[in-house]
Amino acid sequence: MKVLAFIVAATIFEAVGDAVMRIALHYHMMPGRILLFGSATVLLAMYGASLNLAPVEFATATGIYLASLFIAFQVVNYLFFRHTPGPGVLLRGTFILTGAAIIYFWK
Repeated sequence: MKVLAFIVAATIFEAVGDAVMRIALHYHMMPGRILLFGSATVLLAMYGASLNLAPVEFATATGIYLASLFIAFQVVNYLFFRHTPGPGVLLRGTFILTGAAIIYFWK
């Protein structure tokens, strides 16, 4: 359960950090842009730290990481940019989640 917490935290930091970076790239006022770039940098550093501090080998966590990353990106994309995933994205996401389950549960 502790491993899952590290991985979910990492994916949330990555998804939000990427979204903040995308906003910073198009922000018009320089002080706000600098603050957004700084925030994105901190979030992405927290992503790297969380993922690398997880008490498991990365190869073991790959399936869970990719599945949670897909979900986190879709949620953040909706919350920040109001984009809903289309049928193609949902179908590909189903394949990602299925593959992650196979990686995680196959012994």
